[in-house]
Amino acid sequence: MRCRSSVKRAQTLDGRALAKRREERLRNEVEALRAKHGKVPGLAVVLVGNDPASHVYVSRKQQACRRVGVMDREYRLPADTSEDALVGLIAKLNRDADINGILVQLPLPEGMSKGRVLQSISPDKDVDAFHAESMGHALIGDESLAPCTPYGVLLLLDEAGIDVAGRDVVVINHSNLIGKPLAALLMNRNATVTVCHKGTKDLLHHTRNADILVTATGVPGLINAAAIKEGAVVVDVGLGRAKDGTLKGDVADDVWEKASWVSPVPGGVGPMTISVLVENTVRSFRRKMGLA
Repeated sequence: MRCRSSVKRAQTLDGRALAKRREERLRNEVEALRAKHGKVPGLAVVLVGNDPASHVYVSRKQQACRRVGVMDREYRLPADTSEDALVGLIAKLNRDADINGILVQLPLPEGMSKGRVLQSISPDKDVDAFHAESMGHALIGDESLAPCTPYGVLLLLDEAGIDVAGRDVVVINHSNLIGKPLAALLMNRNATVTVCHKGTKDLLHHTRNADILVTATGVPGLINAAAIKEGAVVVDVGLGRAKDGTLKGDVADDVWEKASWVSPVPGGVGPMTISVLVENTVRSFRRKMGLA
């Protein structure tokens, strides 16, 4: 029987380091825009309710904006805000010339229609790329405002020199936020894509044959070494709470002993999601100014 070394051998898909490098480039770009046009990109951040995790995520996004010089404007609304009032605020932000991106932090309070709220954001300012029009653009290969988490996954792979063309890629998630747009972006790059979900009958059959596995279930430890093939690339987008109360990704520790590359949680895809959000805001500004 083969004995595995206790030393992790997989290389790290380091989202923190890559996000930092991309921020440096964006900061220079924003400063050049300020110098030439006398203004900078602006992001409106809308938070409804008092979900503690949402407050943390919003704070991280605002901090990233400030590090690169993007103006952020925050709107904190009580949990009992009506859906019509929220849609009305978004309509005002759609018309605001100083706002280039609109972010509505999810989840929304119970009873609000996520679909109606997200579709009320102008596609030109949809920097999360949740709007149906944005999704459609990604499907046909227009990634000018790309979905943040899916695009962040691809940036991590690109940075590591991992070419997805012709590779068997398995995505465990079929949501509108991650799985579906990620599958589209992968197909744009000529990957062979299999999308799995809770209705998949034999998940291990698919994961064990994947050259690249992207998992986003929120089930800590769902993917262990037995679930992947030797040398696979594993991208962990999951975030769930383990039995001891700590936040964990989908990937178990022993995966690091078998895979070639693994993204850590935290420090992998999360920083890249925020990086792409800020970059999309700058891209939206450039398009408005006729610079894109």
